[in-house]
Amino acid sequence: MSKSSKLTLFIFIALIGGVVFGWLDPYHASKMQPLADAFLRMVKMIIAPLIFATLVVGIAGHGDVKNLGKIGLKTIIYFEVVTTIALILGLVMANVFKPGVDFNIDLNSVSMAAVEKMKNIPIDHSFTHMLLDMIPTSVIDAMAEGNLLQIVVFAIFFALAICSIGQKARPVLDFLHSTCDIMFKFTEYVMFFAPVGVFGAISATIGQNGIGILSSYAKLIFITYLSLILFVLIVLFIACKIINIPFRALMKALKEPALLAFTTASSEAALPKAMDVMEKFGVPKNIVSFVMPTGYTFNLDGSTLYLSLTALFCAQIAGINLSLTQQIAIMLTLMLTSKGIAGVPRVSLVVLTGTLASFQLPVVGVAILLGIDQILDMGRTTVNLIGNCVATAVVAKWEKVFDYEKMNKFILDKNNKNDLKEIKELKPKKRLEFNYAENDDYIIR
Repeated sequence: MSKSSKLTLFIFIALIGGVVFGWLDPYHASKMQPLADAFLRMVKMIIAPLIFATLVVGIAGHGDVKNLGKIGLKTIIYFEVVTTIALILGLVMANVFKPGVDFNIDLNSVSMAAVEKMKNIPIDHSFTHMLLDMIPTSVIDAMAEGNLLQIVVFAIFFALAICSIGQKARPVLDFLHSTCDIMFKFTEYVMFFAPVGVFGAISATIGQNGIGILSSYAKLIFITYLSLILFVLIVLFIACKIINIPFRALMKALKEPALLAFTTASSEAALPKAMDVMEKFGVPKNIVSFVMPTGYTFNLDGSTLYLSLTALFCAQIAGINLSLTQQIAIMLTLMLTSKGIAGVPRVSLVVLTGTLASFQLPVVGVAILLGIDQILDMGRTTVNLIGNCVATAVVAKWEKVFDYEKMNKFILDKNNKNDLKEIKELKPKKRLEFNYAENDDYIIR
């Protein structure tokens, strides 16, 4: 068994162990959150230098300066199309299944204090604010706060400066090359602690909320996860088909970072590993290091779907039937309000509260969602991660730089015969011919 497979197994065991511990001993399980926080802190200390080094090396090391504008434009276009589809799917699922109708939860037991605080959080969604928020006043401050978009902007200008200087900047570029290698090795070490972090996160979640909360909110949880799964199996599957990438192979490659994202409900926990996987899967370093951090501001597929679904859920709880025109207006509002505020705690609920208030809709539904926000956040965070990984592949294909040979080699190294068959069906003109040795290893001709 490979190191990656062992780690995935240990994470899964920690997930099951955390659920059991949280169920049997909720008092002590609720105190396990520091384990998860410690792991997340370890991951956060990796992200800033990793993104900075990989993006600078990707742009300056490959001389891709001229194409940077085109990559950025194509990335934003893809993000806007996919997040709009996610919003529409959320509205459709809410209208079909009506999760808020006949919802039986004692509202007296739900505190509105947290929701009132959310209503008072000032958020400026203007284009001017979004543009200014992209530009760091200090890169040190941006790295300390984990503002990925500001780090990306600084890295782009830094790479452009390196390219303009030429050979004089070679020592800096060599240093950043070494930094990339060091940070990916650093990531491997940090991932050893992932099962501990997962156990702490899951046991604390179950211990604090009780396993009975799952039955009380069963319908809403089921519809939310069904919607997220349908988005992945339909929208992201079609995106992979269009660019001739085997969807099943990609999902298997992402199983470890996806499991990390799910169990910790943190995109940051999975980001370094996901970037490493996508680069090995055939996406150039410069596109991975640009698209993925940018995606966590502009391409939160799972969160946008969740927002449109729960906006109608909150209206249904209050017995309000929104017209198609009103639903479209809410969707257009969410297209703007869901972007550019990734650093705000409970970002999805904050956006939802502000949107409901702007349409004079009762926010009591948000108080209900608070009870299971962690459980729902696990699903939407995972879809955010997968969506951004697919985005890197789509942009690379759009730029005609996706390395299919590297992808094939990656899948061959995983010894997956079914995925190889899928590749042959997708790309008949570049079919891999192979037979089997006595030890069942593949031999490429």
